[in-house]
Formats: sequence, structure tokens, C-alpha cells
Amino acid sequence: MLERLFQLQAHGTNVRTEILAGVTTFLTMAYILFVNPSILGETGMDKGAVFVATCLAAAFGSAVMGLIANYPIALAPGMGLNAFFTYTVVLGMGHTWQVALGAVFLSACLFFLLSIFKIREWIINSIPLELRSAIAAGIGLFLALIALQSAGIVVANPATTVGLGDLSAPPALLAILGFFLIVGLEARGVTGAVLIGILTVTVISILLGISAFGGLVSMPPSLAPTFMQLDIAGALDVGLISVIFAFLFVDLFDNSGTLIAVAKKAGLMRADGYMPKMGRALIADSTAALGGSILGTSTTTSYIESASGVSAGGRTGLTAIVVAVLFLGALFFAPLAGSVPAFATAPALLFVAVLMASGLAEIDWRDLTTAAPVVITALAMPLTYSIATGIAFGFIAWVAIKVIAGRFRELNGMLVALAIFCVVKLSLF
Repeated sequence: MLERLFQLQAHGTNVRTEILAGVTTFLTMAYILFVNPSILGETGMDKGAVFVATCLAAAFGSAVMGLIANYPIALAPGMGLNAFFTYTVVLGMGHTWQVALGAVFLSACLFFLLSIFKIREWIINSIPLELRSAIAAGIGLFLALIALQSAGIVVANPATTVGLGDLSAPPALLAILGFFLIVGLEARGVTGAVLIGILTVTVISILLGISAFGGLVSMPPSLAPTFMQLDIAGALDVGLISVIFAFLFVDLFDNSGTLIAVAKKAGLMRADGYMPKMGRALIADSTAALGGSILGTSTTTSYIESASGVSAGGRTGLTAIVVAVLFLGALFFAPLAGSVPAFATAPALLFVAVLMASGLAEIDWRDLTTAAPVVITALAMPLTYSIATGIAFGFIAWVAIKVIAGRFRELNGMLVALAIFCVVKLSLF
């Protein structure tokens, strides 16, 4: 049955290898079980329900990817997208988390339509690679600021807006220790380095009496507080159009980059760059995002951590199915997730920020008409506390600078239209 479903022999793999790859991928991305409830919980959402929604969304998304596309790619609520959901849409703009879930649902519907009608390639090709790298780096810097705040390393300062916190405080010291531990273990090639870092800080915190231990295993909490709570009508407000598109663009870029990178590593991409079943993979991804919004979590997306499973030999959708099963098993560890303090997840956020900021290495810094919009995009996200604003600034700066420099040939209709839309949005809403 497994051979018929996943064509293991044709991909040069076997059941044992696929299971090992699935376990490897799960361990590298399991940190989301602790980080996602911590971030979304700040909106007022029930953390227990968010934990269950995270497990189910990851399991559903990974299973759909494995069965429909037969790719060894796992899915879960995306980092950066959950921060945008919480700190920009809900806490920044003042919308309810139900409206934010509605915006996630609508963006997933658009993503699904783009995948069905194969418009994705046109949109992706219309956005310069440098601008896409800048958006990823900006999200990374945004996550870094949130991480430093959660650890108490960066605090509010009336004179300078931000300032240095008390580095002698236990939360700050443990967060720093956790970050060093994660980076060191990752550099050594240790599987699950992020998860180990989070759990190590949590255990030390509990032993020192800084945080409480809520238990290890129990029946899953109720999903009722978040299930089907999305407010689609509220998300259709004109002022939220840019939010919906921000969810869409970030998910679109994130997915495309992840799918290409993992497929290339797995040898699933042809020499000419063509990726078989790319359409199916995108449909699986958008379907997972739709399911996640109904369950009660921010946008579900493909995880670059899937590359760790590919390195372990994963080549088919069976790897993703194994990840799905493990996320279902994680449902019974809700008490452990509730015992993880914010300063224990901060090192994971900071580590992800480092990975996302690496995209800046692809920029040609000698070209000022490229470098300037990139810097504006990346800096605007953390400094305005909004991913959507950073994207808007990036589009506007790119088009305006290229026009003034007389480099019209480097622009296209899609990019100009987006820049005009962003100007109107920032001016009127």
C-alpha cells in the first residue's frame, strides 16, 4: 500500500528511511508547539486551544502535502505570520483575534485561487528577488525585536524609545543561555537543537523556581474556544485589505522559497528548474491555511526545517505523513507546553530571525537603487512593528527610486500597481 501511494522504490527510498526522516523533521520544527501558543496567547486567545489548533493544523497540513503532492515537506503555523497576526493586526491595529482569523481565511482563499489558476508564477516573477529577500530579512528583524522584548533584554525607554533591560535578571540570563545553546548545537549538527534549547531553559527555570511546572501529559484541552471563531465579515473591512494581502504575499514568498529549496535538496527538481507537482504542493499549502484558520491558528505554511528530513533521506510524502502522526501524538503534551515561559521561547525566535536575515547576503549592495529599498523594507518592519507597513514601504521605495534614477525597464505593471495601492492605503487608512 505504501509503495503504491508514495512510489518509494522510484524515489530510491524505503519505509525505514522515510520514518527516520519524518522523526528528524518533527524534532527540528516541534518548537512551534511552544512558540505559537505563547505568541497567539497575547491576543487573548485560549493558549490550550491554540496548542491543540497548532497540533491539528500541522498534522492536517503535513498529511495533505504528503498525500496530494507526495513531497517530504511538513507544514505548521508559520513563524513571522503568527507575529504579524498578534503584534500588528490585533495589538497594533486593534482588531479582534476573530477578525484576524477571518483575514487569514480570506488570504488562504486567494492563495488557493492563485494556485488553481496558476497566477502564482506571474506574481512571484513580478516581485524582484532582492525585494523578496528584504521582506524575509525584515520579518527576521521583527522577530528578533519580539524575542529581545520577551526576554527583557530590550525594554521601553521614554527618551530613546527602546533601551537595555536588566541583564542580571534570571529571564534575560536564561534567554541568552538558550540562544547560545541553540546556535552551538545547530552548528554541531545536532537534530532538534531549537527544541533542546527551549526545554533546557524551561527545566532550569522550573528547578530554580522562576516558573511553575504544570505537568507533562494529559488529555488534550478543548478546541472550542478557537474552533470556527473566525470573523470573515469583519475581515472584509476596507482597512484590512492590506492585511489580507500581507498575509497572502508573505505566505506566497515563504512557500515558494521553501518548496524550491527543499525540492532541490531532495533531487525532485529537474535540471531546467521545473518542479513537478508544484501546483499540487501549493494547493495543499493553501488548503492547510484554510483548515488552520477554521481550527483557530495563524497561517499554516511549509517549513524550511523539512530540509533536515531530506538530509536524513526523506524523498516522498511518507515523511510528511510521519510528521503528521507525531503532531497528533503531541496533543497529549499540553501541560508541558503550558509550562514553557515566554523567555524560554525567545531564543527560538531569535534563532529563526538569524536564519531569515541571511537573505540580505543575496543583495547587490553596490547598486544604491536596490540597496536603499531593501534597507527601508527590512528596517520598517521592526521599527513600525508591522510587516504590512514594511512591505508597503518596500514597494513604494523600489518604484519611486527606480523611476527617479531613470531605470524604468526594471519595473513592471504589477509592481507599479502595488506601489500605487500602498500609497493609497497608507494615505487613506
